[in-house]
Amino acid sequence: MNRRQFLFASTAVFAQTAPSTDWRDIRNGLLIPKEGYVDQPYVVVTKDGNWLCVLTTGSGVEGEPGQHICATISTDKGRTWTPLIDIEPAGGPEASWVMPLLVPSGRVYVFYTYNKDNIRLLENVNSPAIAKRVDTMGAYAFKYSDDHGRTWSRDRHYIPLRNMRIDRGNVYQGKIQFFWGVGKPILDAKGRMFFGYAKVGKWGNPGTMVESQGCFIRSDNIATERDPAKIQFQLLPDGDEGLRAPKGPVSDEANLVSLSDGSLYATYRTIDGYNCHAYSRDGGHTWTPPAYATYSPNSPRRLKHPRAANFVRKFSNGKYLLWFHNHGGEAVHSAKWEYYQNRNPAWICGGVEKNGYIHWSEPEILLYDEDPKTRISYPDFIEDGGKFYVTETQKTIARVHEIDRKLLDGIWNESRTLTREGLLTEPTAKFGPSFTIDFRVNFRELSPGQIVFSKGGVQITTTDRFTLQIQFGDFAWDCDPGTHPGTLRVGVWQHVAVIVDAGPRIVSWVIDGVFNDGGAIRDFGWGRFPASAQSQWQGAAEIAPKIFGECKALRVYNRALRTAEVVANFRSGM
Repeated sequence: MNRRQFLFASTAVFAQTAPSTDWRDIRNGLLIPKEGYVDQPYVVVTKDGNWLCVLTTGSGVEGEPGQHICATISTDKGRTWTPLIDIEPAGGPEASWVMPLLVPSGRVYVFYTYNKDNIRLLENVNSPAIAKRVDTMGAYAFKYSDDHGRTWSRDRHYIPLRNMRIDRGNVYQGKIQFFWGVGKPILDAKGRMFFGYAKVGKWGNPGTMVESQGCFIRSDNIATERDPAKIQFQLLPDGDEGLRAPKGPVSDEANLVSLSDGSLYATYRTIDGYNCHAYSRDGGHTWTPPAYATYSPNSPRRLKHPRAANFVRKFSNGKYLLWFHNHGGEAVHSAKWEYYQNRNPAWICGGVEKNGYIHWSEPEILLYDEDPKTRISYPDFIEDGGKFYVTETQKTIARVHEIDRKLLDGIWNESRTLTREGLLTEPTAKFGPSFTIDFRVNFRELSPGQIVFSKGGVQITTTDRFTLQIQFGDFAWDCDPGTHPGTLRVGVWQHVAVIVDAGPRIVSWVIDGVFNDGGAIRDFGWGRFPASAQSQWQGAAEIAPKIFGECKALRVYNRALRTAEVVANFRSGM
């Protein structure tokens, strides 16, 4: 049994209103114009150096008549915006889910779902509410701008879409198609354009769109052809089936990036508790079989995700970002799962390319709102002047946020340097409501009631689930139970860190460099503590006063370390 004492003289109130200086708090973002409902604010940096944002908006709520697409321009990186510019008017048929593409000439194309025949009610659909949703059907339309988004082509053009099995099975037998797209089109190194979209086969409950598949539009000449009538399009993948999930009937909102060898990598959402990913080595004609996304090739660790936007982006440095929500898994199938909920916080992983595959970092919190019910989704990432930005929407508010470069550097680089910023070295050091406790431990057994750390009202103890638990005030949260990577073991030295982040009020555990995501046993590996949780930090800190084993190198930080910093501590060795 190891027993040591450290002295601290401070008080920590763990849950308070998020500090106004926390850039991750979406309330600190810059507003983007809208009417009422607002969705999918996507930005391109135009040839004149300005930001052009296109979005779907309307005076009502999602899917109501009057929903249409607009543009707005910022000359100061999102601080101010022009009044909305109609690409399609509110008085016309529904125009929705607009996605922009900037080509080398400076022309900007937008692609969107257009209710071409102005259908007002779906036939053979039992739910009256669903029958009125006519914003995800019709024709895939496009317009363009040659003056950086200030005006748009008068003519509307259409992409031919061949029927697939899922179309022939819809209520109109494919005579009318149902679909929508998210994200932004990309141009690969050969100048070929690709963008993903979802075909809908069946409408109903639960979830409105109860059957969907992922497809792609490819054009080999849009980057150079000025005459829109001569632009060639093809629908991919080849054959009669799109991208599907391994289990459930939902596979939608596909979006993609191009790898350095010309391969394509796509992500898409499901209702299975995980997002999916796929690779194409032949320009989108064929794709790898349905598979849930994993942190690295051949890894058993899947990325957990509900039915929400799941986006991948590539930047000029050749690195990648993945946006997701970091909960779900097999545990969701044991009870009724509200798979459209819990989009707060928004998490990201950093991706690096190795031998034709993307390897993802451990997750980090990118954005949050103090209200857990706020849904943060449909982002876009902007790179401009060496800085990185993200847009997001909660359906009634859209904002843009500058991303702290430290966060990106951490998930893109595999540091092995011990983190020292915020490390307490003085016994009377004061610190705020966020903190991190980091240590190495070797348990001889995992019986409950062992105490690794105790200070005032804060304790780290073993539980009867063979886990470690942190408790402060009336809140407690433990690390992952089970035997998957990142769980406790006996008879080996392990690196353990618990991060208490007072901004989003999130507690997370990282063991041996692996972020605890709940594994197969629970939906959430991270926990949200209530605003009432608080504790006193006066008096002596006891290190391993009751433990069957050894505890070494315990460090207390006066801030919430990023996951990447904890992983760096693990890599730094004993």
